[in-house]
Amino acid sequence: MKHKVLKINKKDNVLVALSDLAAGELIEFEGVTYKLQENIPAKHKFFMHNMQQGDEVLMYGVLVGKTQYEVPQGSRMTTDNTKHATEPYIYRKTNYQWHQPNIDKYANRTFQGYHRSNGTVGTANYWLFVPTVFCENRNLDMIREALHNELGYAVGGKYKNYAHDLISAYQNGEDLDAVLSVPNPQQRRLFKNVDGIKFLNHNGGCGGTRQDSHTLSQLLAAYADHPNVAGVTVLSLGCQHLQVNDFKSDLLQRNPSFDKPLLVFEQQKAQSEEELIKDAIKQTLKGLIQINEIERKPAPLSQLCVGVKCGGSDGFSGISANPAVGHCADLLVALGAKVLLAEFPELCGAEQEMIDRCETEESARKFMRLMSEYDELAHQVGSGFYMNPSPGNIKDGLITDAIKSVGAARKAGSASIVDVLDYTEPATKPGLSLVCTPGNDVEATTGKAAAGATLILFTTGLGTPTGNPVCPTIKVATNSGLAKRMGDIIDIDAGPIITGDKSIAEMGEDILEYCIKVASGQEIPKAVQLNQDDFIPWKRGVSL
Repeated sequence: MKHKVLKINKKDNVLVALSDLAAGELIEFEGVTYKLQENIPAKHKFFMHNMQQGDEVLMYGVLVGKTQYEVPQGSRMTTDNTKHATEPYIYRKTNYQWHQPNIDKYANRTFQGYHRSNGTVGTANYWLFVPTVFCENRNLDMIREALHNELGYAVGGKYKNYAHDLISAYQNGEDLDAVLSVPNPQQRRLFKNVDGIKFLNHNGGCGGTRQDSHTLSQLLAAYADHPNVAGVTVLSLGCQHLQVNDFKSDLLQRNPSFDKPLLVFEQQKAQSEEELIKDAIKQTLKGLIQINEIERKPAPLSQLCVGVKCGGSDGFSGISANPAVGHCADLLVALGAKVLLAEFPELCGAEQEMIDRCETEESARKFMRLMSEYDELAHQVGSGFYMNPSPGNIKDGLITDAIKSVGAARKAGSASIVDVLDYTEPATKPGLSLVCTPGNDVEATTGKAAAGATLILFTTGLGTPTGNPVCPTIKVATNSGLAKRMGDIIDIDAGPIITGDKSIAEMGEDILEYCIKVASGQEIPKAVQLNQDDFIPWKRGVSL
């Protein structure tokens, strides 16, 4: 560790501990010596001055909270002495100037992707199963069990073998603790150009509001039209709110020239459940044979669409992984690619920056409207964006929502914002777009894929196994301890930024190189290897 503390912005009046600091320790920084009043765990902050009640707490150069009583210099920031506070935001015409990074080394780079007839390029080639209503979830589970194992996409073999050995030990009167783990059996895939068969189990389609079913229809249509999807099997009961014709209408509205294989099976028109499942399996197998003929071909990096996300965040998220992903995002934007930043509850405190970076007044005002309507809904049920940080976030140094949010916004780099999208709206413009979703990990990644993300960069400081059915999700650890402890779910370690061994720009370039390999099928992220296919539609209610 080259430094003990960090001051993120010259305006800040708190310092971040980069390692555990002890009470009474003397910390020298920029010519000033600070005596710590208490233990300051790594990732937490301490005050640079004596603070009075109501004093503003500045971090990342902006207001992130206010002190609740007198706090002496060298004291740790806590949820007791500091409460969330942000500046009000307004539209103001600015002349935002973005200084894009040098992209000479990437100018002629390509990735090996799947080219679709509408001009988009996928980073994977999936077959997708879509239920129009939750009543069909069991049928999807039966089909998944049959096809995943037989076609080589199942990943749970080692656990089945382990359970088998435990049961055998019990039956033979042996010690269960003596049973060793079993290696995962290697499965050979039948279709070399089909990266997976994915299932969008959900709890909607009927019984809720018609608005819920309408939003779900648009979401499912977005997934069917996704560049990473080559064919679709739809299972319908028949009597539900979300009718197959509604889904097809939304699909054609999104893409009038949709030409992927689309198989539809309606249970109330079938002779029996068994015949429905058998027919769906047989016809899907024929479709898989068809899409297996599609091969990867070179595509410019401008064809990438990358969603940036954070979850299980810690006090290092806004210092290491997020700004490194942000640098990668800036490189992608400079190359003509699309970058998507979502999680609107986690932009609370960063609103003014987002508004000032919008290229048009229309986009700025759309962002302001979506933010205010969303926060108002939360307040109506006794909540609010300020209640966003989880206990894990707080324990690891994210004391207010503004601290979490301003650090989270760094994933988007510094490019100007070309568009603002509501939930399920597609990203159509090269550059950085904002996408309205909850902060909830799975609801956010679900929404990013619906907007068209073909890769997701997901930073985490505490560790989370979140993935997405159709969008390869790359996990970036904020610290090396996490990367070592949970290496089975982490792809990239941004910890060298904390130790001073790598710069943010160097790590950002490493991340982009990994993205190119994943987009080409040369690297398989851990979330994909583990079939972490998380999918939760947002019902447009209050979800932070």
